[in-house]
Amino acid sequence: MGRTLFFLVLAAASACSRSPSELSASPEPSTPPAPAGSMTFPHGGNAHGMPHAAGSTGPAARPGPLALQWTDPPRWQSRLPSTPMRSKEYRVPRTGSDAEDAECFVVTFGQGQGGSVDDNIERWVKQLQPTSSAVERTKRTVNGMNVTRVEVVGTYTPMAMPAMPSPGAPKQGFRLVGDIVEAPSGFWFFKMTGPDATVKAAGKELDTLIDSVHPS
Repeated sequence: MGRTLFFLVLAAASACSRSPSELSASPEPSTPPAPAGSMTFPHGGNAHGMPHAAGSTGPAARPGPLALQWTDPPRWQSRLPSTPMRSKEYRVPRTGSDAEDAECFVVTFGQGQGGSVDDNIERWVKQLQPTSSAVERTKRTVNGMNVTRVEVVGTYTPMAMPAMPSPGAPKQGFRLVGDIVEAPSGFWFFKMTGPDATVKAAGKELDTLIDSVHPS
């Protein structure tokens, strides 16, 4: 009897000395390891530390039909616009010894938006810091719509945009060819920039594209 009482007292003392976590009836479940080759990020985010948008399952959908239509130059490569402001974007393959390709993009803001023709041409010319005062400017009519074309050569400084806050370093020996189409849906801006020889060679392709524009 005395020995039994001794063991009961010893067991009670041992239980009292344990911490609450040791007495827990069900231990905290452990997080299963990630599969081989995968990466995990906090809060369901991605590799940039940003949370995934609710309901997003893939890339943003391409924009629907545009209010102005045209025929793409066969040599140009259409690509997904790098900023939502652009309706269309093209890579224009380089010519000869030019070190990089040119690009052409299309922007529209709707009726009565985006400033006047003169305002936009002035902004384009300022971006080029022209090496001379020579700025080629012509006007024509395409399918009942006024079109203003401008061409200038100089040192190109891209504009900063919300999606691209850092415009990059100025580039010497660049050419800009731009067309402003006064369509029923508003002004449409077609702007091609790149190394001098590449843009000069592609100027006729842009002219042919503009000749094909028509309201949809």
